Amino acid sequence: MAVAAIVLALAAVGYVLLKPGGPDYAVHARFQNASQLVKGDFVQVAGAPIGKITNIDLTPDGQADITLKINDSTYVPLRQGTKAVIRQASLSGVANRYVDLQLPPGTQTQKIADGGVIDQTDTTSAVDLDQLFNTFDPKTRRALTGLIRGYSTAYGGRGAAANEGFKYLNPSLASSSRLFRELNYDTPMFRRFVLASSKLVTDVATRRDDLAGLVDHLATTTGAIGRQKRALADALAHLPPFMRWANTTFVDLRATLDDLTPLVNESKPVVPKLRRFMAVLRPLTHDARPTVRDLASIIRKPGRDNDLVELTRSTVPLKHIAVGPVNRNGKQREGALPASAKALEQAVPEIGYARPYAPDLTGWFDDFSHSGVYDALGGASRAAPHVSAFAAVNGVLTPIPPQLREPAFQQLASLDQRDRCPGAIERGAMWKPTPDFPCNDKEGPEGK
Repeated sequence: MAVAAIVLALAAVGYVLLKPGGPDYAVHARFQNASQLVKGDFVQVAGAPIGKITNIDLTPDGQADITLKINDSTYVPLRQGTKAVIRQASLSGVANRYVDLQLPPGTQTQKIADGGVIDQTDTTSAVDLDQLFNTFDPKTRRALTGLIRGYSTAYGGRGAAANEGFKYLNPSLASSSRLFRELNYDTPMFRRFVLASSKLVTDVATRRDDLAGLVDHLATTTGAIGRQKRALADALAHLPPFMRWANTTFVDLRATLDDLTPLVNESKPVVPKLRRFMAVLRPLTHDARPTVRDLASIIRKPGRDNDLVELTRSTVPLKHIAVGPVNRNGKQREGALPASAKALEQAVPEIGYARPYAPDLTGWFDDFSHSGVYDALGGASRAAPHVSAFAAVNGVLTPIPPQLREPAFQQLASLDQRDRCPGAIERGAMWKPTPDFPCNDKEGPEGK
């Protein structure tokens, strides 16, 4: 009996020492790919580890079979509808993946048995940056590389200045917030717009075969035009002089149509007799043929320097004036484009000072479009003091004498407010981009 007691005691101690740290429960999750998971990666729920990955295998149909062992008895067994997502702890490493379990609602009572399977319909693999970049062709990847390097060069050593510049985005973001708030005021109308758009897209989708045929015919037409690129280039070269000539013609035609208006009005009562009028007009058109022929020869005629087209081509090219340098007024001067670029560079301080006032200017323009705003109760007007030629005296509206109107206006109005801060157009919205911004924070609208 003593020996048996010793054996039982040793067995109890061995069971306690060798007992696993959690329940012996595991499920298989089928993923499209393993997304660089390794054995020992964590299984988490809402950021708390509840198990580890114990095995990674490949199914006959090419799926990744990940064995998830759950050590936390609180989540054993898992319920049907549990979703498994492979996530990355950060972008700075490779073996930093884990499986995040998203549990179904508490109304789901069906369980996943030990050794059960979470199907691929309930799993999501991680998307690596390499997979995203592989969707681009080599030319696009090289361009993206150049763009990233260009940003590095542009912002290199200029971080402090860039941070100061980003502060000026605050008024713009505030304006955007107000814009979306205005859009959200009439949610039913916006919802109807979205529904109507979806119906339009659905109707277009039902005619996708016709649309595909249209695209094919358009490709054929574009290809035919592309094969005539030399003729098209020649036509485009002749287009500017033609358009100038056509502009003059249309101006003259407008005056001619004005002169024809009385003729049309007088012709309406005699429409049955218009045939005789056309018979008389026919000799006029016959006699006009030489005039039209001579006009055509003036516009374009075989030979050099003998028609209006060649006269237009002989003018000084615009690029010489735009790019420069060019001699004007006895001095060599830079072109119009370089001069404009310098002017814009010199205007940067003025633009930087005026930029914070953009919401004020937008609000000023907005006052011309409506007299109020909309809220949950409908229209709400904006109240502001107005000076008129009347005043309330002992409860009676009495005209103000002309000699007292100017003092009354001076008493009610706040004048000479020429140094307001950004946002001062709205009460309580005044904002200084910097503490030393040159504005007077005491100036603002009347009232409280």
